[in-house]
Amino acid sequence: MSIYQKLTKIGSRFVGKHTLFKHGFNLSPMYRRSTGRVTSVSEDLMDIHVRLPLNYKNRNYVNSIFGGSMFSAVDPIPMVQLMNILGDDYVVWDKSAEILFKRPARETLYAHFEYSEDEIERIKQQVAVENEITIVKTTLLMDKNKVKVFCEVKKTIYVADKSFYKKKRARAKSKT
Repeated sequence: MSIYQKLTKIGSRFVGKHTLFKHGFNLSPMYRRSTGRVTSVSEDLMDIHVRLPLNYKNRNYVNSIFGGSMFSAVDPIPMVQLMNILGDDYVVWDKSAEILFKRPARETLYAHFEYSEDEIERIKQQVAVENEITIVKTTLLMDKNKVKVFCEVKKTIYVADKSFYKKKRARAKSKT
């Protein structure tokens, strides 16, 4: 269990998980360096918004937002969001990511992360049948009016039943 998971477990006794999610990300050194900020998190964690301003910390050689800042501002959100929605009976890992730059970003960018109730139910049903699955979540970094797309990030996320995953790991370990 990571320090962040321990803090979430302890902190959620005192404040809502959504409050911990927002402030935990915004205060954690690994996320602060991205220059992105989580601006809102719904109580059920199904809806999260991130803002990435153009500033001296992320401005690149051609005066646009550095691509690494764009990626790191959105990278951890879908996986950690899904982990917290599904709970402790599931294993959730990032498997891969693809980033597609559409145009130089010379203004503040916004990203929206959303899981629907139907999507969560489908994930749970698929895992119940198949034990492990992968899903792809796409996030767009856009302008404030949601008209211009500057960057598209596709994250492939692995989801498994925790008991299945433990048995799978034990089998793999015994083979080596």
